[in-house]
Amino acid sequence: MKTKMGWGMRSRALFAGIGVLLAAFAADVLAAAEVRGVRLWRAPDNTRLVFDLSGPVQHSVFTLTAPNRIVIDINGAQLATKLEQLSLSNTPITSVRSAQRSPTDLRVVIDVSSAVTPKSFSLAPNQQYGNRLVVDLFDPEAAASEASAPQVATAPSTPQPPVTPTQPAPSKLPPVPGGKRDIVVAIDAGHGGEDPGALGPKGQHEKNVTLAIAKELQRQISQEKGFRGELVRTGDYFIPLRKRTEIARKKGADLFVSIHADAAPSRSAFGASVFALSDRGATSETARWLADNENRSDLIGGDGSVSLDDKDRMLAGVLLDLSMTATMSSSLNVGQKVLSNVSKVTPLHKRRVEQAGFMVLKSPDIPSILVETGFISNHNESQKLASPGHQQALARSIKAGVKQFFQQNPPPGTYIAWLRDQGKIAIGPREHVVTSGESLALIAQRYEVSVATLRKANSLSSDNVKVGQVLNIPAATLAAQP
Repeated sequence: MKTKMGWGMRSRALFAGIGVLLAAFAADVLAAAEVRGVRLWRAPDNTRLVFDLSGPVQHSVFTLTAPNRIVIDINGAQLATKLEQLSLSNTPITSVRSAQRSPTDLRVVIDVSSAVTPKSFSLAPNQQYGNRLVVDLFDPEAAASEASAPQVATAPSTPQPPVTPTQPAPSKLPPVPGGKRDIVVAIDAGHGGEDPGALGPKGQHEKNVTLAIAKELQRQISQEKGFRGELVRTGDYFIPLRKRTEIARKKGADLFVSIHADAAPSRSAFGASVFALSDRGATSETARWLADNENRSDLIGGDGSVSLDDKDRMLAGVLLDLSMTATMSSSLNVGQKVLSNVSKVTPLHKRRVEQAGFMVLKSPDIPSILVETGFISNHNESQKLASPGHQQALARSIKAGVKQFFQQNPPPGTYIAWLRDQGKIAIGPREHVVTSGESLALIAQRYEVSVATLRKANSLSSDNVKVGQVLNIPAATLAAQP
């Protein structure tokens, strides 16, 4: 009798233990995050995989050879989608397969046709996506030079009053024989890949609108003799913000134009805007550039004419700040001309160039502007932005402003500079926005005119000028320079 009772008690204990284990097992399964989708993009130098997750996970990535494979272990996850639906064309990936090593441990194996260098990171939820695991597979030649980490755009600072327009930064390319190289305009289509940007009322993605306008602008600029448009992003893929200006610099850009079509809190907001970098943004950027030893050398001028390597930190900071200020001034100059031309084809949100700390504009050696072509969140404007005819008109207006700027301020050694020196292009009047600390005499000296000429051209009764005042620089003074 005691034996039977002992066995019964042991049985009940055994079943109770099994129940506890099953409950713990079920709890683990319920706690596991789901891989709800996998997205893929191909960029010129890498292939990006994005795993959409229902919650945070831990992961590890390693490579295997013979044959080449990338192994991704996602701990605390279960697969809830099909990997076979991924389009692998034009990528080094030949297949993607998975195995559930345990109820909460998922392994994904990527077969590749050639060796690639993987980099991975996790992203927290934002307004558009939940938790994500991003895996970039860099091509061998690109992996060696790839050092920038993924970055998130920051909100712009409060717009500040414009500063003084001055001459553009020195050219980035050496003159070709005969001194007639093209002026290079780098055109950056905002967002891309897993970053769609703003969404329109009918699901329009900002990344598609900006790419369409950028391609049209590149086509129109390249049709102008003496100009060449270069696209920073040529397809639907993501580029980190700092890398966008790096691409522009490698292409020898004389100007960087970033195209956007943002959303506003109010759906009734409408109109185009043009932004340049603010003084506040430039100040913080100086510290960042000085902290980056790899970027300190051969930065001023962009062609090795001035190096920061042999300068102490104080002098290097002054030189870099001066370069940034001059570049900002050129940015405001070209920005005002673009804004004036854009106003002829679409309403403006702001009638003056705004200044903010956009990451993509922070390049000390390249004048840069950001053109908000309109609010995609506005129903009427989103329809216009999706129209090829309106995209062409916007591109034409931006091109006109860029062309006017460079006809007045052509980089040395360019075909446009040669035309100017030969007296073959008519240069219209320029404008100068007075900033703090400037006097009429200082402005006259800058543009190589007499104070009396400048006073007469602006109907001034005295030499007093106010901050923000716009002065006309007489066209007659803009003679060809040797």
